[in-house]
Amino acid sequence: MRWTIKPKPEADKLASLKEALQVDDITATLLLQRGIETFDEAKAFFRPDLNQLHNPYLMKDMDKAVARIEQAFANNENILVYGDYDVDGTTSVALMSLYLKTRSDLVATYIPDRYDEGYGVSFKGIDFASDNDFTLIVALDCGIKAIDKVAYAKEKGIDFIICDHHRPGDTIPEAIAVLDPKRNDCEYPYKELCGCGVGFKLIQALSEREGKTIKDLVGYLDLVATAIGADIVPITGENRILAFYGLRVINGFPRPGIKALLNQVNKKNELTITDVVFTVAPRINAAGRMKHGNYAVTLLAEEDEDLATKYAEEINAYNEDRRETDRRITEEALEQIKENKEEDRITSVVYHESWHKGVIGIVASRLTETYYRPTLVFTKSGDKLAASARSVVGFDVYNALEACSEHIEQFGGHKYAAGLTLKKENYEAFKQAFEDEVTKTIDRSLLVPEIRIDSQINLNDITPKFYRILKQFAPFGPSNMTPVFMTKNLMDTGWGKRVGADQTHLRVTVKQSDSNPMVGIGFGLGDKMDIISSQAPFDAVYSVDENEWQGNVSLQLKLRDIK
Repeated sequence: MRWTIKPKPEADKLASLKEALQVDDITATLLLQRGIETFDEAKAFFRPDLNQLHNPYLMKDMDKAVARIEQAFANNENILVYGDYDVDGTTSVALMSLYLKTRSDLVATYIPDRYDEGYGVSFKGIDFASDNDFTLIVALDCGIKAIDKVAYAKEKGIDFIICDHHRPGDTIPEAIAVLDPKRNDCEYPYKELCGCGVGFKLIQALSEREGKTIKDLVGYLDLVATAIGADIVPITGENRILAFYGLRVINGFPRPGIKALLNQVNKKNELTITDVVFTVAPRINAAGRMKHGNYAVTLLAEEDEDLATKYAEEINAYNEDRRETDRRITEEALEQIKENKEEDRITSVVYHESWHKGVIGIVASRLTETYYRPTLVFTKSGDKLAASARSVVGFDVYNALEACSEHIEQFGGHKYAAGLTLKKENYEAFKQAFEDEVTKTIDRSLLVPEIRIDSQINLNDITPKFYRILKQFAPFGPSNMTPVFMTKNLMDTGWGKRVGADQTHLRVTVKQSDSNPMVGIGFGLGDKMDIISSQAPFDAVYSVDENEWQGNVSLQLKLRDIK
């Protein structure tokens, strides 16, 4: 494990921010590391305000999208809301359909079958629209590369509005409107919206035409916050505002579908973005992975609590199936790497025709926990092979795939996660080309997991007031991760021990010179017990957390590593 301490801020900026905010060095440092340099920026960060959201009409083609939807309302046209089968896609479809149904009864939804149609806009979906007299498709979290599909729809008299956030190709589809802040010709100020976020900007623009304000749309933000968490987008700018208020809705008055999911996991405490990522999102995803994304949309859009409970129970069962399936396939993939003697490669590329397509992305993530390197997991999909790609921090797997595109039929995605299809006969050539490309371009240090440390502090710095300030940095996520600290020269007070059923965790009580003792818990750090029992000083990397035991609340160190 690499420990990397973030650079210290410039002294004059640190002094200026401390003076402006009347805060200590540590707080000012954390803010500057997150790009917060002035009083006004700090105010916006600590007090997110819905009125800080950008004008939706700054997004290219927004006026065209609104005009076409208003035309559809006026002409009583059938509108099909089309989206991907993952969390971002299904929340987007639920969001858009719920809003459009407040304006029209002629609205339906469509999620492509993960196995029959695959990712994104499909010819089958367009045929469905044509056969059922839909004249407008609003596509969410997909469509930016659907040039041939949009052209096909046009031939059938169907217009397209695309709301996407993925990287465009060289050509933009000839849709009525293409809303994507990542378009080179789009000057929208914030580029990191997820698909559901782009959809929200569209309903924001539509609602303004009705004379409504942003506060009238707050009830939709539980869906947006769920998508933000699940899609691992930066928690900055508009995403921070949307996540902040979305979490308020989730913790206050969530829609019946989300409430029913939370009841499945008996979550009592206030939910964070991390809880959304690890409890709500996997269950929504399980529908598309193990059954069909329609089940997720039905749950998320349901307004009857009894029905929502029934749907949530079904989806929870799919999630249990998913967990068992991805555990088994992960074991098989790890065994394949060993059998092929590929433990020392720069990449992991594995394939089996029977692996469940719905979990290969999870398996790819699991493999990076064992072999920390760019990873692809392939399975059979029709007459081709489909893969999910996952990368390591600092390496752009999308660019690596682009360099191997001669072997690929289709690919898309982001810097750290992507999907692709190729012909079976091209698998071995691609596997070698990908290994060669990554070997040529990756910095070898990126193949060692890194802990990025915000600041070195002393135990005496950790006070209830300090923790109250830390909590105000939430919601946490990419570009605003939970602050990580390092403290040197800690000593165990004699209470250090392995804990957990399999003794893989570590519990310590530590001091630093004259400090008060503090409890630390290190999940998966049981093998570090030798360092503790040596009674020599050691250094620790950790975040600060609250521990509640028998009604008593105390601060504790959530250990990441020690040495």
